[in-house]
Parts: sequence; C-alpha cells; structure tokens
Amino acid sequence: MIGISLNVNQHQYHIQVSPWVSLLDALRDHLKLTGTKKGCDHGQCGACTVLCDDRRILSCLTLAVMKNGANITTIEGISGENELHPLQQSFIDHDAFQCGYCTPGQICSAVSLLKEGKAKTREEVKELMSGNLCRCGANMGIIDAIMEVKERGLYE
Repeated sequence: MIGISLNVNQHQYHIQVSPWVSLLDALRDHLKLTGTKKGCDHGQCGACTVLCDDRRILSCLTLAVMKNGANITTIEGISGENELHPLQQSFIDHDAFQCGYCTPGQICSAVSLLKEGKAKTREEVKELMSGNLCRCGANMGIIDAIMEVKERGLYE
C-alpha cells in the first residue's frame, strides 16, 4: 500500500492505496464520492471525467498514485454551497439528460472545455465533447446547455 494525499473538492484526504488503483476507484471506493461514474473502464465513454488541476482527465485511466498532491474536482465539488453551477442549471433547463449516468462526466468535461476557451462555435463544442458519450441520445440538449452557458459568459 502507498500513502497519498489528494485535495478533492477543496478537502484534503490522506489514503492508502495499492499502486494499481485507479483514481476513479480511489474516489468511489476510498472516499465514497460516487458521483463520478464507472462506464466502460477503458477511457472510451467519458463517464469518469473529473478535473485535475482544472484540466479534464479520465479517472479510470489515471492511477491514483500519479495524482498524489493534486487538486481534484468531482461533480460533487462543481457547485457552490447553496446554488448549482451554471452548467448544472443549464443541463436541467435544456433537458440535457435522460438516464443521467453520463451527466457528471459531461458537466465536468464542459466546465473544463469552457475554461480552456478553445471552442468558439457549436461545431467545435461538439468536437471537443466527443469523448463524452451519451447513449440515451441527449446530445442536442447537452450541446444546447453548454452553448447557452458559453454565450452568456456564465462560466468565468
């Protein structure tokens, strides 16, 4: 076992993990933060997306020991204390989910996407969100939600 420290959602945690434990499993099994979902476990669906030092990463492909000392934000840490993050509210307003399984990863990815500032058009948002799959077909609502937040400048 290896002792690591993670600052997750602005709380410091010290945990013992085996060297092969993924960040996803450390979050879900050791810290009981189950908002981040295990989808394909191969980095193909994006359900496990979290923010690491404000950059989106696939937590199923990242070893927890690689992120010793890192700042991690999961879906549980996206919103303020008493209000939803603008993207969370926009997802609700645009009915951007059906089963909701992919929603945490979609929102984490979208938060980072907007902060990156690379997506200028709807097509670019689609392309840069293509690593986050929605099997229910809510893709139009997801892109609409992201575009509304982007156009209104609510993510800064």
